[in-house]
Amino acid sequence: MNRTQEVLKDVVIKFAGDSGDGMQLTGTQFTNNTALLGADLSTFPDFPAEIRAPQGTLPGVSGFQLRFSSDHIYTPGDECDVLVAMNAAALKANLKGLKKGGRIIVNTDGFDSKNLRLANYPDGVNPIENDSLDGYELIKIDVTKLTREALKEFTLGTKEKDRAKNMFILGVLYWMYNRDMDNTINFLTEKFSKKQDILDSNIKALKAGYNYGDTTEAFTTTYSVEKAKIEPGTYRSIMGNQSLAMGLIAASVKSGLPMFLGTYPITPASDILHELSRHKNFGIRTFQAEDEIAAITAAIGASYGGALGVTTTSGPGMALKTEAMGLAVMLEIPLIIINVQRGGPSTGLPTKTEQSDLLQAYYGRNGECPMPVIASSSPADCFDAVYEAVKISVQHMTPVIFLSDGYIANGAEPWRFPEEENLAPIHVNFKTELGHHEDKFQPYLRDENLVRPWAVPGTAGLEHRIGGIEKQNVTGNISYDPENHQLMVKIRQEKVDKIAEHIPDQKIDSGDEKGKVLVIGWGSTYGSIKSAVSDLQAQGKSISHVHLRHLRPFPKNLGDIIRNFETIVIPEINNGQLIKIIRDQYLVDAKGYHKIMGIPITKHELVEELNKFFVVDQVV
Repeated sequence: MNRTQEVLKDVVIKFAGDSGDGMQLTGTQFTNNTALLGADLSTFPDFPAEIRAPQGTLPGVSGFQLRFSSDHIYTPGDECDVLVAMNAAALKANLKGLKKGGRIIVNTDGFDSKNLRLANYPDGVNPIENDSLDGYELIKIDVTKLTREALKEFTLGTKEKDRAKNMFILGVLYWMYNRDMDNTINFLTEKFSKKQDILDSNIKALKAGYNYGDTTEAFTTTYSVEKAKIEPGTYRSIMGNQSLAMGLIAASVKSGLPMFLGTYPITPASDILHELSRHKNFGIRTFQAEDEIAAITAAIGASYGGALGVTTTSGPGMALKTEAMGLAVMLEIPLIIINVQRGGPSTGLPTKTEQSDLLQAYYGRNGECPMPVIASSSPADCFDAVYEAVKISVQHMTPVIFLSDGYIANGAEPWRFPEEENLAPIHVNFKTELGHHEDKFQPYLRDENLVRPWAVPGTAGLEHRIGGIEKQNVTGNISYDPENHQLMVKIRQEKVDKIAEHIPDQKIDSGDEKGKVLVIGWGSTYGSIKSAVSDLQAQGKSISHVHLRHLRPFPKNLGDIIRNFETIVIPEINNGQLIKIIRDQYLVDAKGYHKIMGIPITKHELVEELNKFFVVDQVV
């Protein structure tokens, strides 16, 4: 059979099927395989909130989108080139995201009358049998039948054999893109080392899919993507929650502080607990509390005792932690509060992404309760951003809120291993004795940055009072004095504001320092903004991009940057939160672009939106 080979620059694949079809595992294995080849990549897992969503239905569709390229990329792609649909619901839910002329690989067994009915197709309508998919390249494979045939000698039941369908389709894709199967075989061997039948059947299905691609006439071309031209170093594919955990570990080791994680499981933050619990060799202690309040108060106790206290959660958990956050602000102790945001309010959209908690991070506590806020912009950036959060928290004796989101947490990209000597030092100064001019410990006696001393309980001569009632300045005694309360409120705010003197000036990510349009972003909008702005810059448009890591306080030069542009545009995956803060602090009539669908902003829609600000120029 004559086959041609084609070298591609950029490919986007979407694996989609029932929540029990193993699409997340399939996508992850293809991602790891891609990472080994050295291509740049970006992923977007998309799955139901239910552990076992209604089988065959649209709400039960689980998807995994992967983009890989020989160029540097910033998003998992607006549209996919290849859609793998394991059933009718998967096709219906994802067809709108496939490029015209794109390839659809379907499991024909997932398009029987039952599956068509569950996917809400009209009676007698089957999209893979009529002309509704004209304009696409449709490849029909009876994956279920072929998998069962490949495993006919195994004594496994039909359900167990059908669970290997994802390995069959993965084998087909490995053949199509000239991939080696060894990394997946090694993964399966490690995962099912004590279940020989399951191991052997999955490997057999994987190889059967590969051989099917090699022998069928359905495929006439194989494809490959060359290595990306990236900075030399040792890389791995990393997800946001993994990267975040690694950053916390690095900060713990670098500071010399043992880390204590007090947490309560909640989507999409739970994997931070899972990852940290694997690294007890670094002195990491993890505590799964009975609720969110116990989780954060345990972390506060650890910080008061001289450890690096950390707590992780998502929006609903943040709501429960607010009183304890106020306690940490009153105590002025280090604490890292990680919020992996999701759609809200209430239980909201547990597995869908949203930048919905910025105003909660700013203002969501009783009283005047200021805290620094830092946000990561990508999976790999979680490492550096949370490391910086720890540095600020420890050196300025303040709790810090760290914002990630579901898109960042579950997405993956290449991450270059950092060198230990390149990590900024984290200085910890425990007070161990009274000073020469002290006859009694003064727990709120501050330095030039308004930072109070950190005294570990039990240190002789440094006994002091603790609690959530207002403190007297310097002494730390309980005080209900009105003037003292105003003074302490102002001091706590000024201490947070002074952190701006110790963080880097804001840099322009791309574009000129002055111009017509400045796009300001934060968090997971980074990739779509950078891609959209780059496209417009290539068209000669006067547009620049600033992306904020430090959200409270802002870098001290941000106002100067803003004043150099005619129009400020702030895209967000919420109903307009950063834009309110920017308008308030800089008195600028910023324009917003808000998407609240539980999915990221795409490059295409942002280009369309930003072009509106250049219409006058074109008319003139």
